[in-house]
Amino acid sequence: MNLFIGYDSAEPVAYHTLAHSILTRSSVPVTITPLVRRHLGVAGYTRARGPLESTEFSLTRFLVPHLSNYKGRSVFMDCDMLCRVDIATLMLDIISQADKAVVVCQHDYQPTSTTKFLNQPQTAYYRKNWSSFMVFNNAKCTTLTPEYVNTATGLQLHRFEWLRDQDAIGSLPLDWNWLVGEYSRNDDAKMLHFTTGGPWFPDCEDVDYAEEWRLERAAMLTAARVVKVSA
Repeated sequence: MNLFIGYDSAEPVAYHTLAHSILTRSSVPVTITPLVRRHLGVAGYTRARGPLESTEFSLTRFLVPHLSNYKGRSVFMDCDMLCRVDIATLMLDIISQADKAVVVCQHDYQPTSTTKFLNQPQTAYYRKNWSSFMVFNNAKCTTLTPEYVNTATGLQLHRFEWLRDQDAIGSLPLDWNWLVGEYSRNDDAKMLHFTTGGPWFPDCEDVDYAEEWRLERAAMLTAARVVKVSA
């Protein structure tokens, strides 16, 4: 499985803890690529970071099909997540959606606050958070060239306006992108998403599942075996 994780220099511990949570639970080989903004110039990414880009990977995520040579399937996820299950089981939820260009959790919600971590603005828009966890069918995403990603507006990208056929968007259970703090607690969630700020930030130390994330971080740092949570 080819996985891409957004990387932000303001929260490297989030990336490494998420990667650890995937690797220790996976039953299949995985390739994890951090999307580091300063590395992507060689891939043709030239646009400056805009004022509404709350992370360094706000728009670089849409380079994933290009970075995958428009072949096979690739998974993108934000770094502020925690995997609680075998990532290979994701394939069971998309196996019947081979005709879709991209498969996502189709959230229908409005953010409950106007700011999030590090006082970054919380922007509300149609299809909010759909792009935070995406399974790309890369051959069907050839519109996402570096030139397009460099010039399209953020809303065009995040609202999937680059797809001519909007029926090409498949649907995943929300358990694969459970919005901590926005949704009620769900102990069966497969992928936790600390979308408004994770416990690695001092102001968010007491969010739901904070202790579970800290146990994962401790296991990552000490090579201790973390207790797996069934979902």
